[in-house]
Amino acid sequence: MSDKIIPITPINRRSANITQGKSRAPNRSMYYAMGYEEGDFSKPMIGVANGHSTITPCNSGLQKLADAAVAGIEEAGGNAQIFGVPTISDGMAMGTEGMKYSLVSREVISDCIETSVQGQWMDGVLVVGGCDKNMPGGMMGMLRANVPAIYVYGGTILPGYYKGQELGGQDER
Repeated sequence: MSDKIIPITPINRRSANITQGKSRAPNRSMYYAMGYEEGDFSKPMIGVANGHSTITPCNSGLQKLADAAVAGIEEAGGNAQIFGVPTISDGMAMGTEGMKYSLVSREVISDCIETSVQGQWMDGVLVVGGCDKNMPGGMMGMLRANVPAIYVYGGTILPGYYKGQELGGQDER
């Protein structure tokens, strides 16, 4: 590792707090362990808060969007840093004790985004979500983090099929 000075620019001003200078050599070693190279430390660190899960159909298709976001960030010259956020399905939890966690999950999602972005000194964040708690939780986390941010909504769930017929969300077959 060299002690060469990496320029701090407006696009990596925050992440420079944990990547620049001799005192941050241990921090850089953690990045090197993930395959980073010296030149990567002049690039902005952009978080990708990924709501993908197989817990609910609202979020089961989000990985493709997160992968596309990572590719776009890297193509634009950034370092994508992926982290997960939880999700609760109202449709599955309703009528059970699990429903107690649904509304609270917005705060937890927000806390996860704020904590990751602020704790890792990310220069920006892109949030990918699908369920109805992901969007407000993601937006609140983006606002709290106060960095350049984009929210990507994964869209509504596709209908299912039963005995060859399309089912909607309110179908009781």
